[in-house]
Amino acid sequence: AVVSTQSTGMKQDVIIMENIFYNCTPSLIYDLKGSNRNRLAEETEEVLLDTNYLKHIVSDPIYLRPHSKTFLREAVNCDTAFLAAQSIIDYSLLVGVCGDKLVVGIIDYIRKFTFDKKVEMIFKTNMIGSAGKMPTIVSPEMYRERFYNQIERYFPLVPDRWTGMGSDLQYS
Repeated sequence: AVVSTQSTGMKQDVIIMENIFYNCTPSLIYDLKGSNRNRLAEETEEVLLDTNYLKHIVSDPIYLRPHSKTFLREAVNCDTAFLAAQSIIDYSLLVGVCGDKLVVGIIDYIRKFTFDKKVEMIFKTNMIGSAGKMPTIVSPEMYRERFYNQIERYFPLVPDRWTGMGSDLQYS
């Protein structure tokens, strides 16, 4: 819901969003944008970022079963297609680890790719250069593609003998 008020001559917009952690107390919370640049938080922070997540999954990966992976893939695909069509960038996937469950939702979807962001992207790409890396500010479609591809990589399927993943594992 968006609420607009005009008190004391100043316009103020407030966005009220659903609490995805309602009835759940996550032991870990990640804010994932699909980028590693400037995405490391102190381990003592309440919300960790992409680089923290990548460090954690080296020793403790978060695997998804095929139906859960399909559901996440389709939800992210549809939501990001809608956001890109609205010229929205800079959103994140908020991930909470609640016991043996993952709770996820796309958040921070209020930043439009405006003319100033387009100029910033062109400037950072052409003038500053980024040592072969993609600039942090990109078009909505490029942002969507980067986000979708990274989220796809962040949550691998459970290894099993039928898909060939984990074929080196011993089964009894």
